[in-house]
Amino acid sequence: MQYLHVMDVIFRRLELTCQFIYVNIISKNKKRCVMRLSAKARYGLSALICMASGPVTDESVTVVSLAKQLDISKIYLEQVFSLLKRAGLVTSIKGAQGGYQLARDAHSISVYDILTAIEISLFEKQESDQTDPITLTLLSMVFDPIDTCLKHTLSKITLEDLAAHTRGQTESYMYYL
Repeated sequence: MQYLHVMDVIFRRLELTCQFIYVNIISKNKKRCVMRLSAKARYGLSALICMASGPVTDESVTVVSLAKQLDISKIYLEQVFSLLKRAGLVTSIKGAQGGYQLARDAHSISVYDILTAIEISLFEKQESDQTDPITLTLLSMVFDPIDTCLKHTLSKITLEDLAAHTRGQTESYMYYL
């Protein structure tokens, strides 16, 4: 019985840490490791990249315009922006010219900041009252290092990095008429 409880704790921790990682088949059998994120997280990242990639102005961006540009649900995107606002990543402007603006410069917002605002359970530490040596070993030698590595990597990637990369990809195309 204790073994089942230990395995339950292990799998719950594994799910929290690794549920977003999978191998995605891109094309012609090229495999690429991709972090699996919820639609909410992908929409949030995409919307903020759009905001950071645009011209630097004091104008706000509406959820409607972002939803249209990204071809996603306006209602769902509003929920995402509610989370981003609560985390202090965007500010809202009311009125006819209202919308959202980045609360900080894009170079000071990391992917980790964005994902922790949207995917609350992704980096949530799970308290365990387990004293079982196997569970403690797995936590200290497997799951905690994975969490630390993931946090470190995502903290180094800024919204400005993503926006610059996006601009570079769209500017590299040459169209001839």
